[in-house]
Amino acid sequence: MKQTTYNMADMSVWQGRVDTDEGPLALRWHQQVQSLAGNVPAGVALLGFCSDAGVRRNQGNPGAAEGPKALRAAAANLSWHGRRPVYDSGDVICHEDELEQAQALYADQVARLLGEGHSVVGLGGGHEIAFGSFSGLMQHLQSQDTLPRVGIINFDAHLDLRRSARASSGTPFNQCAQLCEQLGTPFHYTCIGVSRYHNTAALFERAEQLNTRIVLDEQLAGWDPDVLFGALDQALAEVDVIYLTICLDVLPASLAPGVSAPAVRGMEMGLLEAALEHILASNKVMMADIAELNPARDHQSLTARVAARLLARLAG
Repeated sequence: MKQTTYNMADMSVWQGRVDTDEGPLALRWHQQVQSLAGNVPAGVALLGFCSDAGVRRNQGNPGAAEGPKALRAAAANLSWHGRRPVYDSGDVICHEDELEQAQALYADQVARLLGEGHSVVGLGGGHEIAFGSFSGLMQHLQSQDTLPRVGIINFDAHLDLRRSARASSGTPFNQCAQLCEQLGTPFHYTCIGVSRYHNTAALFERAEQLNTRIVLDEQLAGWDPDVLFGALDQALAEVDVIYLTICLDVLPASLAPGVSAPAVRGMEMGLLEAALEHILASNKVMMADIAELNPARDHQSLTARVAARLLARLAG
């Protein structure tokens, strides 16, 4: 009988061009990414979350369960400019509707990897990955004498604060808020690129109740950085640790068609990359992930290639 599982890395996806005549500086990702096994130096651990369950529950378009494999395939042929080892630590496979089990198993794996000294980059999968990522981070941090202040920065057209009896890709940050309440720690949430027209008044009301910091997509027009970087500086200043998450639907549909709900407007790629560099420079990011890659809806692997570029930036 099939069930939700954790599978070790399938390294066969890591293949691509080899520039033998160009020497040791002509390496690509597929030549550098290693399977995570045994005692290895601390680096960046990639962890896939193969799940459609949350998207299905949220009445979205399924297909994101294949996202981690497509993201790896797109990243494999990127030129290598890394400064830290990068390891593939495998996938959590959500079987059918076993979302809660998959999120719990994913959280356990995140906590294990963080405990081994790695920083973790999650590969989605639907944005239900977020609760697994955040839960794993908090599980790891609870082992410390004092729980540090943790903040969430989410690049997303959607607030994903829906209140529901069942978890979905629309509920993860409300679940994070509930977990913070259980742990007696403040909930710090900043959401960048929010579409006014794709979030109900109820979601904005919930955001206000939770003191969510919001930057609308329309506030990002014209590359005026003041609103964006002002919000980021506030978010960074109020916490010790950052969980950074990117929902690919924050980008315009012309760049990211392969998502469950493509954005009509979206955030410019250059501005997103500048924002990521600003956040990473704080040295507070311990956990990050990329969500909503749906190869079934992609065009010529464009979204996968965009996600791969973002992955390379997150991995340093």
